[in-house]
Amino acid sequence: MELHVDGMTCGGCVRSVQRVIAKQTGIEAEKVTVDLESKSARFEGNPPDTEKLVEALKAAGFEAKPKG
Repeated sequence: MELHVDGMTCGGCVRSVQRVIAKQTGIEAEKVTVDLESKSARFEGNPPDTEKLVEALKAAGFEAKPKG
């Protein structure tokens, strides 16, 4: 799955997005690819609840939506 994530401005933001996605999906944070330049987050598989993942990212200060 790939998400467009607004609000990332630094490496700390990248790590925060990785942690949120890992917590919501059960995927190890190291397996979540986050690209600051393209404002995208990518990981294998689909989250159990995409809406819940988007809400968790919003609570962490990021706006996200599925790409594609």
